[in-house]
Amino acid sequence: MQVWQNGRFAVSTWSLHRLLGAVHGYSPDPAKSAAPKEPYGAGGAALIDMPAALAVRGIHRLEVCSFHLPSLDAAYLTELSDAMAVSNVLFQTLLVEDGDPSHPETAERDVRWMAEWIDIAAALGAQRMRVIAGKQKPTEENLARAARHLGWLAEKAEGSGVRVVVENWFDLLPSPVEMNWLLDRLDGKVGLNGDLGNWAAPEKYPGLADIMRRAEICHAKADYNAVGLDAEDYRKCLKMCETAGYAGPFMLIYDSPFFPDEWDGILLQKAFIEAFLREAPARRSA
Repeated sequence: MQVWQNGRFAVSTWSLHRLLGAVHGYSPDPAKSAAPKEPYGAGGAALIDMPAALAVRGIHRLEVCSFHLPSLDAAYLTELSDAMAVSNVLFQTLLVEDGDPSHPETAERDVRWMAEWIDIAAALGAQRMRVIAGKQKPTEENLARAARHLGWLAEKAEGSGVRVVVENWFDLLPSPVEMNWLLDRLDGKVGLNGDLGNWAAPEKYPGLADIMRRAEICHAKADYNAVGLDAEDYRKCLKMCETAGYAGPFMLIYDSPFFPDEWDGILLQKAFIEAFLREAPARRSA
């Protein structure tokens, strides 16, 4: 059994967006402002304190949404990297939350802006940088455009220590057909961050069983209903990961108002996955 450095669980700052409060709209669009806004409230904690908060809860991997970085100054990036090191928390992924490499008019501008984040990710010690593959409809032309620009971006990241990954997200990648085409075209230069919550049921289950064989990391997002976590859906999603042979880290994505304290939702999902993994030998022998 593989033993993962810093364990198999990570937390995305998206799971803590109410706690963290302000977001910064970094964008390749010059009409957009990066000035802080508070769409989720004022928050009650700073990003710099999250590595210690994770470590206290026995989680030693973090991924950070770009809009949660309060500053891109070198001094702040060093301070955050040092806070990660002190708490023995691995910076797994920097999530670059804007840009569209498939756009017929702005793709080149956007991907050049994405490339500027490579140095930021490297300064933070991030292993990976997740970018948006594309927001346009999955026409042959749009897919080819995205593949060309993502390949260029991956070349820019060579030697940085940061691997570029994409996600099964937005209109360009609505099914395994497009997802596999893109990854095949990129020939290993770009990896996959599989997300359990971006595609709709029931089609998502066979879709996940298909693409998770190629995933390096996983956004383990759970759905919630009136009574709490949708256990049937979450178990099916995890079973599809197992069927695909996925054995990588799980990023705990909590995105629900069910628990006022976001940590409660995060730790519930962690316990659910741990129970699922403990039951694996029984499933294999059944």
